[in-house]
Amino acid sequence: MSLSLQRLLPLFERERARHQPMVLATVVRTAGPTYTKPGAHMLLAGDGEYAGLLSGGCLEGDLAVHGRAVLASGIAQLVHYDMRGPDDLLFGLGSGCEGAMDILLQRLDQHNGWQPMTRLAAAWRAQRAAGMLLVVNSTDPAWPPGTAVFADEGDASSINAAVASRAAAEGGAAALETLHALAARLPEEHCSRFVPRAAPGIDVLALSQPPPVQMLLLGAGPDAQPVVELAAFLGWRVTVIDHRSHYAQSGRFPAASAVLDGGPAALARLLAAVPSHGCAPANAAGWAAAVVMSHHLATDLGYLRALAGSDIPYVGLLGPGVRCQRLLAELGADAPRLAGRLRAPIGLDLGAAVPESIALSIVAEIHATLAGRATIAPMSRMQA
Repeated sequence: MSLSLQRLLPLFERERARHQPMVLATVVRTAGPTYTKPGAHMLLAGDGEYAGLLSGGCLEGDLAVHGRAVLASGIAQLVHYDMRGPDDLLFGLGSGCEGAMDILLQRLDQHNGWQPMTRLAAAWRAQRAAGMLLVVNSTDPAWPPGTAVFADEGDASSINAAVASRAAAEGGAAALETLHALAARLPEEHCSRFVPRAAPGIDVLALSQPPPVQMLLLGAGPDAQPVVELAAFLGWRVTVIDHRSHYAQSGRFPAASAVLDGGPAALARLLAAVPSHGCAPANAAGWAAAVVMSHHLATDLGYLRALAGSDIPYVGLLGPGVRCQRLLAELGADAPRLAGRLRAPIGLDLGAAVPESIALSIVAEIHATLAGRATIAPMSRMQA
C-alpha cells in the first residue's frame, strides 16, 4: 500500500509550473530489510530540495549527488546500494540496515512531459489506481531506461503514444507487443514488482499505485478532529458527516475532503450516489473504512443501518462493548449484514486515554486492516 506519491506532489507542481527539470527516484528492487519497497518514490529538484524518503535518511544525501549527475546529463541511472554485512561499514554508507536496494533515477522535464509523474499525479488527484511499466535496464535502444508504458483503469491496454511511435520507428515493435500485453494485465496487480526480461533485453518495474484511501467519519465532535488530521497526514481522503449543523463545519476540519451536514440521511444519499453492480451492495467511491463516533445512540443506529446495506470492508464503532450489543439488538435483521466487518470497540489497545491517542489507535487499526494484518503484534515479538 505505497502512498509515497502524495508527499511529492507539492514540489512536483511547483517545479513544473516554473518549467524546471527534476529527477524522479524510484525503488525498483530490494533484498532483505529495507525502509521502503519497490514502487516508492522520491523527487529531487535542481535547487537541492527533495520530497519523499527512500530510506530513513541513510541514502538521501548520496542520491542527491547521483541526482545532480542525471539532471545534468539527462540519462537515467540505476544506483545500487548494498548494506548487508561488514562490507557496508568499510566501503558503504555505514547504515547497518542489512538490506539492498536498486533505485532508478530519471530526469523529468517539459520535453518528456514530466512523465511518468504527470500521469501518476493525475491518477492520484482523480482518486484512481495507476499502473505502469518502467524500463529499468535495456539493451534495446528503442527502450532506454526510464521509458514508461502506462495502463489506465479506464483502458487497461493504453500505452504512451510517443513511446509507441518511437519504438515502431526504431525497430522496437517486438518489445512493444510484449510490453503492451504485460501492461494490459497491470490492473490485476496489487503490488509493485521487478520483472527481469519482461521483453528481450529489457527489465522493468511493474508499478501498481493504489488510489488514496477513502474514509467516512460519521460524527464531527471535538474528538473527531485528530482522527481527520492523522488520516489526512497518511494521504487518506476523509469525508466527515454529522447530524449537528454547528459541528458539520468545514472550518473545523481543514484537512477533510468534504464535510456534510445531515447525519444518517446524508450518509444514505452518499452511499446511493453510485449504483451498486447487480445485486452487490453499494460502496460509493470505493470507501475503505467508516468510523461511527457521533456519541448519540439514535444517530449511530442510523449510521449502522445505512452501513449494513453497503460493502464497506471496515466499519468501526466507538464506545464500550455493551453499547455495541445494544445497537446490534436494535438493528435486528440488519445486524448480521455487518458480521466480519464491524470492529467494536474500535481501535488497537494502545492504552489510549485522550482524544489524540484514541485517534491514533483508530487510524492504526484501520491501517493494519487495510494492509491485511489479521493479528497485530510488536515487531520485536515477531522477530524473537
